[in-house]
Amino acid sequence: MTDKRDFEITVDTELPATPERVWAAVTAGTAAWMFPTDEWPAVRTVEEYPAHLVSRMDGPDGWFNQLEHVLEPLDGGRARLHYVHSGIFAEDWDQQYDGASKHTEFYLHTLGQYLTYFDGRPVVFTDVQAPRASAASDGFARLKKALGVDGTTPGSTVELELDGVGRLSGEVDFANENFLGLRTADTLYRFFGRNAFGATVGMTVHDFSGIGDSETTTKAWAGFLEKVYA
Repeated sequence: MTDKRDFEITVDTELPATPERVWAAVTAGTAAWMFPTDEWPAVRTVEEYPAHLVSRMDGPDGWFNQLEHVLEPLDGGRARLHYVHSGIFAEDWDQQYDGASKHTEFYLHTLGQYLTYFDGRPVVFTDVQAPRASAASDGFARLKKALGVDGTTPGSTVELELDGVGRLSGEVDFANENFLGLRTADTLYRFFGRNAFGATVGMTVHDFSGIGDSETTTKAWAGFLEKVYA
């Protein structure tokens, strides 16, 4: 039976940049903190720069997916963001809502990291998916153990030597049972425990070094993940 219902995820947060810089990040700069959305067939139903943006996709049988950003300037070059993600989930409503709401927290945190440390710098984006075995209940725990960050908390300094990847020196900027964020001097590494939501573990690399190469990054991390889940 189809479990087709509306959903709405609402977040109010403050971001370390002006509304103009946040607007740039959530329109042209999504590859720097989330994933590229350039090819999405979304229509901007509201576009009041730099205060109010609504992007919407519509599909058959009443399906839609909508993102709303309301931005308000604050003192000190900061902005208040009122964010609403709404739409319809057609299957597994509870699991999809749980996954989407938890991803939202992580993505908006990563947006703040980007705006704080890398705002405006060109990015090379890479998405790497772990093998099917990572969908097991302990999939994300295995990855954190292999990374050597099991039990670390946000703010922890890490010095990692990873087989096939090399040395990573930085800080844990986000950590819970579903997600992990590592920030180095020139890169944001995002790890997603999507095994909790019925999928495989995944990761994204947002490289601001100016010398990043997606093909090389994919090869290195895919090899590492293959060994983790062998």
